[in-house]
Amino acid sequence: MRNLKDKTIFITGASRGIGREIALRAAKDGANVVIAAKSDTPHPKLPGTIHSVADEVEASGGRALAIKLDVRDEANIQAAFAQAVDTFGGIDALVNNASAIALTPAQKTDTKRYDLIHSINVRGTLLCSKAAIPHLKASENGHILTLSPPINLARHWLGLHIPYTVTKYSMSLLALGLAEELRADGIASNALWPQTTIATAAVEFAIDPELLRASRTPRIMADAAYEILTSNARDVTGNTFIDEPLLRARGVKNFDLYKNDPGCDRLQIDLFVDE
Repeated sequence: MRNLKDKTIFITGASRGIGREIALRAAKDGANVVIAAKSDTPHPKLPGTIHSVADEVEASGGRALAIKLDVRDEANIQAAFAQAVDTFGGIDALVNNASAIALTPAQKTDTKRYDLIHSINVRGTLLCSKAAIPHLKASENGHILTLSPPINLARHWLGLHIPYTVTKYSMSLLALGLAEELRADGIASNALWPQTTIATAAVEFAIDPELLRASRTPRIMADAAYEILTSNARDVTGNTFIDEPLLRARGVKNFDLYKNDPGCDRLQIDLFVDE
């Protein structure tokens, strides 16, 4: 059984939510974790900074490096990867978790807002992946994991918020394309998405705080990410995974432990996922 001991995991958007939870899961194995996000000082409404997560990683048994990173800034990205390699000696996995959301139809989406979500979701994923690849080629089991959905072209998804949908599907297309581009190098590239909504700030502030009760905790995504990142990169690549089916296939049976509210009987299915 592979684990992440002494492996270096670079996670964007890692100061809270799913990114933080993946960092803590890797830390349990004794991984080196690069916590890369914009949040280097406390936010008035949102908990967590790169420094608080770094402290949690080290308390959980890992080694941490907190880096303030804006994935829209190519020079910042290059410097961040250089710092990570100088600190830990290499990169074994990149988790493209940083993302922005805007659930508005095309006619009501401000151009500046679209440029923002595109620059973070699509351009940021591409630039971080490009920066990671030279180092992943030197890894024994290099992985790129992008948090984006299966490309679902059903009409009911296309008509709701196509500007945001385009950026998330583009992230998945990058994940699938990189799997083919890097197959001969033995580097895996996969996408991962939750079957249900996850109790994060994005759900609370960008969608509906009432959904928090009907959501799962970020732990389910961290456990699913762990299964992917510890897989043989040559065998597990080119997939758009959903967390629950992946974990069921790996033998997990008790999903009640992931409920944000243990008393909630009906969970909210996430965007782009059909029941």
